[in-house]
Amino acid sequence: MKITEISRKAAKIGLNAQGMKKVELVRAIQSAEGNAACFDTEKSDCDQLACCWREDCLPKQRRVL
Repeated sequence: MKITEISRKAAKIGLNAQGMKKVELVRAIQSAEGNAACFDTEKSDCDQLACCWREDCLPKQRRVL
């Protein structure tokens, strides 16, 4: 997901995305939605199958492993 799309999602839930990097913004959205702020933390045992960030997050983890 591109930063512009993420910023729109943040705005919809009332978060100010100004000056935030992608990882910071995604984690802020996760927290605001009541989820674990785990995006791009290299967590290899992710059980959040319905997470909308999963596609962006897991490929990075696989490259590190």
